[in-house]
Amino acid sequence: MRATTITTEIVLSWVQCPNADPSNSVWLRRMTVARGFARHMSGIDPATEIPPLGLVTFRRQWRPPFIYSANDLEALMAAVPRLIPTPMRAATFQTMIGLLSSTGMRVGEVISLGRSDIDWSDGVLIVRASKFNKSREVPLDPTVVDALGSYAGVRDRCVREPRSSAFFVSRVGTPVFYSDFGFVFRRLVRDSGVGASSPVSPRIHGLRHSFAVHTLVRWYEAGEDVGALLPRLSTYMGHFDPTKGSQTVFARHRTGAVLRAGAWPCTAAAPSAAAARGPATVVTAGAVRVVVEWNP
Repeated sequence: MRATTITTEIVLSWVQCPNADPSNSVWLRRMTVARGFARHMSGIDPATEIPPLGLVTFRRQWRPPFIYSANDLEALMAAVPRLIPTPMRAATFQTMIGLLSSTGMRVGEVISLGRSDIDWSDGVLIVRASKFNKSREVPLDPTVVDALGSYAGVRDRCVREPRSSAFFVSRVGTPVFYSDFGFVFRRLVRDSGVGASSPVSPRIHGLRHSFAVHTLVRWYEAGEDVGALLPRLSTYMGHFDPTKGSQTVFARHRTGAVLRAGAWPCTAAAPSAAAARGPATVVTAGAVRVVVEWNP
């Protein structure tokens, strides 16, 4: 159908055409484009109708995260040398995955980490101008500091003349691309079989969720005042407002499940002052259900 003037009815017929699935954001994104074009055309054709706001809505559905166990992380690590034969590249991906799982950092924060952002003597990592333009200090478990130091040695031997000040670099010394890391991570998940029988698909961001959940489970098992400690966890993870949350994380650990910490503990240096700075072991005494409001 050809039209000489844009009307709300015509816009709706295009936005809601059969090949657009109403269960996703296609309708809303099409309406955004159409309203912008209508505003432009209204300066040329006074008869143009600009569709009102709210005519098409979409509520994003939150996908539950996959909670990685210690065995899952070990499987991912073991898959790295099988899929990545280059020692330097393999070390980069192993160390990045380890840092994500042991600190709950965002992927972008790990990629943006600079060589000068690690205080080796105090075991503290500095995250600069991250989400919401916030910076913070992240205390590290001693095993994490050791692993980062080992990677730095491999990196400096393999990349003599880096082209970037980034801590994690490619074989030619350039920063790691988010798209490349995501592509390799998905391959590692498929090759390792992690989450193969789960209805929830493992994603990179699930490492961040997993860190939060494992920390909470450990606190519950230790009899800590979890409500009082939640702001510390939020601050440690760089949430916008440590006193508020916008997302619900549910985790169920079956009876007898053991979360073991190896070279890369599932829980990093704890935000709790009472928590030990060492590889943690959490044993569930029964079915534990953790419910916490938090902002990812």
